[in-house]
Amino acid sequence: MKILVTGGAGFIGSHFVNHWLEHHRNDRIVTLDKLTYAGDRSNLGDALRSPRHRFLKGDIGRRGDVDRALVGVEAVVNFAAETHVDRSLLDAAPFLRTNVEGTHVLVNAARLAGVRRFLHVSTDEVYGSVEKGRSPESAALNPTSPYAASKAASDHLVRAQWLTHGFPTIVTRCTNNFGPRQHPEKFLPLFITNALDGRPLPLYGKGDNVRNWIHVRDHCEALDRVLRRGRPGSIYNVAADREHRNIDVARAILKAVGAPTTLLAFVKDRPGHDRRYAPDAGKIRRELGWRARRPFERELPGLIEWYRSQEPWWRRVKDRSFGAYYQKQYGGRLPKNKEKS
Repeated sequence: MKILVTGGAGFIGSHFVNHWLEHHRNDRIVTLDKLTYAGDRSNLGDALRSPRHRFLKGDIGRRGDVDRALVGVEAVVNFAAETHVDRSLLDAAPFLRTNVEGTHVLVNAARLAGVRRFLHVSTDEVYGSVEKGRSPESAALNPTSPYAASKAASDHLVRAQWLTHGFPTIVTRCTNNFGPRQHPEKFLPLFITNALDGRPLPLYGKGDNVRNWIHVRDHCEALDRVLRRGRPGSIYNVAADREHRNIDVARAILKAVGAPTTLLAFVKDRPGHDRRYAPDAGKIRRELGWRARRPFERELPGLIEWYRSQEPWWRRVKDRSFGAYYQKQYGGRLPKNKEKS
């Protein structure tokens, strides 16, 4: 089988590309990536040296780029997206262009090209904040950020191709991912690298927001099963079993690094900050037999050591694309005595 993976030079996409090449030795992959600030060819690692892999630089919003990538493709896995909530609050336009318009171009072109299966990778944030219980796949969508709203729109666009044309699409909605090579703008790598640097950890509000963390390799294994065995037209939530408050995660990082708790910097909360995400992953367990196998508490020390050992990598990423954004996002929020240049 020949698969097109869009956004394959990003964090989750690059892990998926290497997972598939390792576990499906007869398959080929084409990676299409725009190489924005969050994408880097080097993330693909071993895949770049594989004769079964081809990299194309391109934009899912450009029909010519998409048609070129779709030649001979039997399945599409769409990771291509703008994903950082905080950036969507500063400027929603890139999120609309890629997540909404780009997804429309991609899924429509894939249908016309005769692709046999289209997997759209989405987020649990489309459900909005869940104070009690869990969100099944049938739950109403209630996005609160421009990012979540753009992903909800893309979910509807993909589903519409199934409902109106019978095009075999599947949507997955996953919780917060963690693992190596995640961009330092995200919560865990930001807090880990700041702790290693002795810089403040900017914690929104009181830090009592609750998240469900899943290792990126567990996520890739779930997507593998969904792509091969998931029912066309279905939606599958992907989540681990445990929840963690942000403040508890921040304290665990500081303890593991050996940094003082005085680095905790409680900053003004962001607008519309969802308190808790809680997707119900019972469906994927029942239908496909998948369950997360890498507990957050067990994997966090190894993740911290990865960032400790890969300091040149994260410093390069921060130096290249992070300074101006970080100052704009946190500079006015951090107490003066917490700032460190």
